[in-house]
Formats: sequence, C-alpha cells, structure tokens
Amino acid sequence: MRRFLLSLPFMGRDRPRSGQGGGLRRFLLLLIALLAVETTLLTLDAILPPDMTRGERSSPVALDHNGAWLRALPVEDGRWRIRADLARTDPAFVRRVVRIEDERFWLHPGVDPLAVIRATASAVIHGRVGSGASTLTMQTARLLEPRPRTLPSKLIEMVRALQLEARYSKKEILALYLTLAPYGGNLEGVRSASLSYFGHEPQNLTGGEQALLIALPQAPEARRPDRKPEAARAARAIVAGKLVRIREFTAQTAAEAEGETLPGRSRFPTLAWHAAGQAAAAAPKSQATIVTTLDAGLQERLERAVRETAAAQGPETTAAVLVVEIRGRAVRAAVGSGGLDRSGGWIDMTRALRSPGSSLKPFIYGLAFDDGIAAPDTLIDDEVHRFGDYQPENFDRAYHGKVTVREALRHSLNVPAVATLDRVGAENFQHRIESTGVSLVRPSANLREAGLALALGGEGITLRDLALLYAALGDGGIAKPLAWTEADAARVQRTGGSRLMREASAEQILAILRESPPPEGRIPAALTEGGPRLAFKTGTSYGFRDALAAGVVGGYVIIAWTGRADGGARGDLTGRDAALPLLFDAADILGAQGASPAPIAPHGAPKALIQLARAKDAGPNLIFPPDKAAVTVETTGPAGKGLTLAATGEGLRWYVGGEEIRPDPVSGRPIWKPPSPGFYDLSVVDAEGRKAKARVRINSG
Repeated sequence: MRRFLLSLPFMGRDRPRSGQGGGLRRFLLLLIALLAVETTLLTLDAILPPDMTRGERSSPVALDHNGAWLRALPVEDGRWRIRADLARTDPAFVRRVVRIEDERFWLHPGVDPLAVIRATASAVIHGRVGSGASTLTMQTARLLEPRPRTLPSKLIEMVRALQLEARYSKKEILALYLTLAPYGGNLEGVRSASLSYFGHEPQNLTGGEQALLIALPQAPEARRPDRKPEAARAARAIVAGKLVRIREFTAQTAAEAEGETLPGRSRFPTLAWHAAGQAAAAAPKSQATIVTTLDAGLQERLERAVRETAAAQGPETTAAVLVVEIRGRAVRAAVGSGGLDRSGGWIDMTRALRSPGSSLKPFIYGLAFDDGIAAPDTLIDDEVHRFGDYQPENFDRAYHGKVTVREALRHSLNVPAVATLDRVGAENFQHRIESTGVSLVRPSANLREAGLALALGGEGITLRDLALLYAALGDGGIAKPLAWTEADAARVQRTGGSRLMREASAEQILAILRESPPPEGRIPAALTEGGPRLAFKTGTSYGFRDALAAGVVGGYVIIAWTGRADGGARGDLTGRDAALPLLFDAADILGAQGASPAPIAPHGAPKALIQLARAKDAGPNLIFPPDKAAVTVETTGPAGKGLTLAATGEGLRWYVGGEEIRPDPVSGRPIWKPPSPGFYDLSVVDAEGRKAKARVRINSG
C-alpha cells in the first residue's frame, strides 16, 4: 500500500518542497485507518450480534373477541414475560419512565456521552461510583444478556447498546425494555406487573401505580409490594418526589399517589383454560397476543354451570360444553371440563374421542331424505329384526310396530335408525360424514368397514366434530370447519364449505328435532314467551359412559356432555337425564332466540315413500370416485398420495383397467395411485361376482 501511495504523482519525491503532498498523504492514511476500523467494527458486529433470545421469547396471551384477557402461558423457569405494546400503554407513564431513567433517550445513539462524563467526574471527586450512566438502551442490553455489575460488563453493555440502536428504532427499544424489566418474583414486563399487581392492563394508570412501576425495576425484590410493603411505599414516594421536581406530577398528585393502598399480587385470569391455552401455544413467536373467537362473559357463566353440573353428578364426573356461532363457525365458548380440581379436569373433553350414542341419528335420516329413501312421514317397522349377525334393541326394550320416521327420530328408536342406515349404507354414510373433515374412529383396528352399530354410537367422535356436523344442519346442510380466532372466522365465512345434505333435508331434520320432548321439569319452549326454540338430540353410550345432548338454537350450536374422563361406566345416567338439562341451561345463559314454531299442518309422506322398504341386495355401490367424475391429484405415479377408493358391499375387490388394486397394508383400504393424467375405467366386484363400474378422468395439480 505504501509503495502504491508513493507512486502517485502528488506523493512522489519530486515534489517535496510544498507541505501539501505530506498533508494529503497523512489525510489518506487517516482515512484508510478509519475505514479499516469501521470495517473491523462492522465485521465484529456481524459475527457477534446481540443475543435477542430473551427479547423474542414472551408469554403468549389469548384474548377473547372483545379483547378481554383469557389466559397466558409462562416462558422459561415459569416466568411471566408479556410483550409490551406501547399503543396499549398509558402514554403518560411511558413519558415519565423516560424522564426518570434516561432524559436524553431520544437524542443519544445508545450511550449518553454527557452522562458518562458526569459519572466519571463524580467517581473521581467522591472516590466511588455514584452514578452508572446507564441509558435505557444499555439497561435493555443488560436485561438481554445479564452479567455481573463490573466495569468490563459496563463496557460490553455500551457496545451492545450501540448495536441495538443500529438495529432497532427508539420505540422498539423502549418496548423491549418495558417487556424485559423485572418487577419482582417471576414477573417481567410492565403488562405482567400491571395485570398481577393492579388487575388491569397498563392502559390507564393512576399516579401511585405509575410511581410504583417506575420504582420496582431498580430493586425488584427489595421493593415488592406484596412482600416488602414498607420498602415499596418508600420507593414510590421517592419516585413521586422526583416526578414533582421535573414537573411531571403536581404536589397534589404526588400526595394522592403516596396515599394509594399498596397492592398485593393476584393470579392471572385463566378463563377457557384448555382452549385459550391451546390458542396461545399455537401463536407464532412474533405474535404476543392472539385474539380468539371466545366470549369471556359467556365462557365464565358456562364454566360455573358446567362446574355445578359435574359436582351434582358425583366426584368422578366431569362435563364439557361447546357453543358455536353458526355464522362464521366462531367458537364462542369452550368449557373443556368441570374444573381442574376434579378427576380428569386437566383433560379437554371437547377434543377427546367419545361415543356419540344416538346423536348421529339425525344425519342418518337426513341422508336418507337426500337419497329419496325416506321422508319425515314414511312408515317404518319398529320390531325385532336381525341385520346379518347384528340385532339391535330399543333402549327400553319395547317395540311400537309401524311408526313414522318423524316419531322414530323424536323418540330416538334404535331399530328404525339401524334399518334406515342399512338402506343408506354404513360405509356410504361414514364416507359422506368424513367428507366434511370429521373423523369417525372405529374402536378396533380389526374393523375394516363401518358397521350398522354406527347408528347407535359404535364409532368415536370428538365434541368439536359433532359441533361441526350440527352447525351444518343449522346452515342448510353446508359443513365448514370451526373457527377459533377472529381471523379464521372471517375466512370461514367467505368460504363455500362442503355440502353434507340438501337444504330441504336439513330443514326437515331440524323441524323434527324441535318437536322433541324437553327434559323433565322444563316447560316446552313453544309455550314460553320469548323462550329459545331448541332443536336437539340426546345420546347415551354403552354402559352409560357418555351422556350427550346437541342442539341448534338462534344461530348457535350447543354441545353438552357429561361422563368420566377415564371412560368408566356410570349407573343409569342417560343423555336425557344428565346432559339435556345442561344443554337447556346453556341455551338460557346464551339467551339465544330460535326460530318460531313451524305452522301446524297435516303430515304425510310422498306416495312412493309411505313405507320404508327393506334393503335390497343389489350388489356393490361405488361411492368414490363416482362415474364420470374428474378428480385432481397433486402428484401422479408412485410418489403421489393416491386416491382412497370407497364402495359398499361384502368381500370387495378393485380393478383399474383390468389390474387389481391391492389393499394398503397399513390402513387396509384400497389406495389407487394413477400413473399419469387421463381417463381410467374402474370396477369393484363383491364376493358374489356382482360389479359396479365408473369411468373417471384424472387431472394433475
């Protein structure tokens, strides 16, 4: 480099007389040295950036749809570190924090030269360190990377402060400080402190609250108001005095602040413990607050009702309630158990697989209406009948001869429901239910096909999936997923969903369910002015393990369940006795207004559907893919996921272009992986050689 510089015309030895050449050379050398220092610093900054782990990890908070607090989750070591939001923090408090802690915060680059000079001079004069000259940015750096309070640590904090200022805005640094500042015990951040000590967000703070929150981070353990009230009171008074001197407080405000009662520490709200906890846990790291669809007021009242119901039914009993607003499928309340202090209370029963009992019967009849198999007033035999090796019985072991479908559903008769499912087809029914995104789980992996016991609760389902199905009934037969956040609800509302049944069929089912007899001691809604017009169905599983009631009323779906979390049997507690009263209580709490009673009119089935005929043995029924269908797959060939073929019948074998499709060794279901886009001929053959065919077109996504 030196040789290069000397070779320049104005730096050569042929012009030594003037001092200009030497001056330029020194200037360039200084410039190069500065560039080298800057390059070194930039390289070190890139190699050794500030550790932002603590700043990025905060306690996610779940709020209800109106912004009310539901639940938060702690971070490492059980600490509550709730991310500060300057837009939701009292601006007077923010201004006063800066005035007390770092008056030139908005001006300096992270290190305040004047404060450093003042602290150094004070140390020289008094022979000891009296002021640390720490800016808010330096304090933030120390909170991000805690170190012993030594001179080398202070120098590192200065470097880190400069790095933070280069990366973040002043407001972001201030928010980071108010997120990490310690407030005693396991509380970090002004939101955690305000919520725990005062019971509210720091949006509107009294003078005493502000003074205490400013004083605490300076000595959080020594000044904790719940453990060291005298020290806390003295520190609050000192800060109030400082605020008077800098004209942020008047003397009267300071006196009022000092007169305020010191707070204790309270627990954070834990409404919707299961659902809000799941929502908070699923929130992205960058999102400190998630707004759910839940309604805190409704949730609180329903939790009380569920707790009382569970307690009344025995020490081993728990209960659950789900309320879904049909429009947008927003979940407005989700009570997962009868309380954390009860047996199994930590388990979210809205997500647990339980037997639905008879609660799927409305969908059996609805699909029968859809398929032209029956109508509400079709006559059906309620008598002893064996379906292959399966012989169902009515719950009361009584039979009623010929009844209408309307009567069979209202009184939840078992034999007519099984007979109708036999006509619809158990496998067909299961595929149509699962096409909505609902999962029906068989009790044994050895059961390869759905059986007629499905009509009486022979397969497991979650309360959430049951709510999805009943919401489809209330929405003209359109099924959509449940929404747990306001963003999801808006998105679901815009989507078309999938059709489970025709609108007319759904309306007919709801009309029948509105005629169901109410629980004992409750006046029928049709006879009470302004009472909710509930369309409901109950269910009781084998061994009285599950008592369930599902209802549609006033634009909402309500699912109520009681039972034991461990699936144990209970004595004689049916869905009508144990769950239906809770459903009616939930409807009263909700205050939903349902549809008015249907006009009185004579009933009568269409002529062709006067009597439900026995199922004819007509060979296999190909369900998926149907004939002339166009199916789009993401990937064709062996690497693709393939299509799960579905049909009803016994001993089925599948063929595509004459080549047999073997069942998948894991699921036992036939899975076909089309080799390429195009047209294909499919056929399914049952044990007796009867065949069903379909010609389908495969498109590649």
